[in-house]
Amino acid sequence: MIKTLHNVLKQDKERFRIPRSVQDIIPIKTIWNDGIFKVGNCFAKTFKFSDINYAMLSQADTKELFFKYSDLINSFECGSTYKLTIALKRYNLKALQDSILMPMHGDGMDKFREESNRRFMDEAVGAGNFQHIRYLTVSAYKNDIQQARSYFNRIGSELSAYLARLGSRCEEMDATEKLELIHNFFRPEEEAYFHFNAEDMARKGHDFKDYICPDCFEPGRDFFRMGDRYGRVIFLRDYANFIKDDIITELTDIGASMMLSIDIIPIPMDEAVREVENRLLGVETNIANWQRRQNNNNNFSATIPFDMEVQRSESKDFLNDLTNRDQRMMFGVLTVVVTADTKEELDSYTEMLLTIGRKRLCQFSTLKYQQLEGLNTVLPYGVRKIDAFRTLTTESAAVFMPFRVQEIMEPGGIYYGENAISGNLLLCNRQCTEFYLLMLPGDKHFKTSVLSKEIGSSRLSFAAPEYMEKFLDITPGSVSVLGLMNDRENHVQLLMDEDVLKGEYIGCHPCINTSSLRFRTADLMEKILPAVHHEPRIVTLPQE
Repeated sequence: MIKTLHNVLKQDKERFRIPRSVQDIIPIKTIWNDGIFKVGNCFAKTFKFSDINYAMLSQADTKELFFKYSDLINSFECGSTYKLTIALKRYNLKALQDSILMPMHGDGMDKFREESNRRFMDEAVGAGNFQHIRYLTVSAYKNDIQQARSYFNRIGSELSAYLARLGSRCEEMDATEKLELIHNFFRPEEEAYFHFNAEDMARKGHDFKDYICPDCFEPGRDFFRMGDRYGRVIFLRDYANFIKDDIITELTDIGASMMLSIDIIPIPMDEAVREVENRLLGVETNIANWQRRQNNNNNFSATIPFDMEVQRSESKDFLNDLTNRDQRMMFGVLTVVVTADTKEELDSYTEMLLTIGRKRLCQFSTLKYQQLEGLNTVLPYGVRKIDAFRTLTTESAAVFMPFRVQEIMEPGGIYYGENAISGNLLLCNRQCTEFYLLMLPGDKHFKTSVLSKEIGSSRLSFAAPEYMEKFLDITPGSVSVLGLMNDRENHVQLLMDEDVLKGEYIGCHPCINTSSLRFRTADLMEKILPAVHHEPRIVTLPQE
């Protein structure tokens, strides 16, 4: 066995304990306010990232984004494990009604308001109404919380930079946000009642698991009961030699509340090459022994069996991918949990998933007597409780593309129709709710249309002077990156062209245009921006 995989499995090994309460089914041991959890023998932290318009791109742009996503996967560090999770939950139509429906005023125009509200409700009932939320959970084995916190801070910065190149925004989740995520899964009808206060919990002597656990949990042979709902965990047993990049989209389009996770364990290049070379050597030895037996039987014209030829060809291709095509070797497992109101509905959703897998020449299987272990694997805790690893390359892992299309569901927005791809409602707020500060080299020209496409914004314009003074405490003509020190509530998102990072120095005003400053780019990225608590988003603007 590969040394890295052996060490990971050894570190994951825990003493089995029979759960004696619903709180015991949750494998979280300790939580910290910044979102770091102690799960099993490791520390874990979850990052939330936004969707991008992947399904709407041209073939050339799709290929380019696929390679950028492959670069993100290649950046995963060995010794840690990564869990990519896509959670689907229904939009709360009651909340939409409260925020979107027009109230009656008794001014003779109510009949038009009623007609508009009726049309909206008809569209809302027939729409997709599913929210796709994406998470990336990183697990690492560290000696103490200080080492873990330092490690996750560095990993978070790297993930943000790579996701920014894809056009996605990455956010760290604190303890309350992650507990709310788990609570909403176990109690899907009680999202509005979630409340967690660590100080109040400690004062009352309560356990944090009391706030998120279900009322009851009954694991069965091939399904489980969670309160009044039914659930089932399935996993990808075997996959085809060629898989299209829309398989995740098809799996998540069955119209069910579900959660899909892909666990990835990166393997060091030297260990991977050594392992593949040993496999190839074993295949060549088997072929040589077979030919020797044929020669001893005077069968000198015998053809090497097809299965041996396939094994040799696949091993050579795998070795070529590692040594010449910048591919990495990794182990992965794909798990899916689907929930429903009735057992019959659950069986129907399960059959849909199995059918989609068979159509894509992939084999999904239901976990037998391991439903609890599978559930702990698919939820973004940061642990793996089932051994169903499959060998992957970077491209075969990147083919499970998590991106699809950006949704516009802004609070207080106006109804504009339906998303043609996802079927969800388009609710756009045209007010000034998002503000950006752009840094780019002096030899580049700024075009709002190009930047809008880069960051996925439908409409950009220059902010009014009052917003500059309100958020940055600066006046027109004195705009400076140093003004972010006055933006204590992070109203302004910093955008940086990638060419800015190539320069050794950066020049700017000290929040007043009567003088200028010059300092190192590294100091800005490593000292100034962390001190003012602003994470830059890297963009790529063309040179004209």
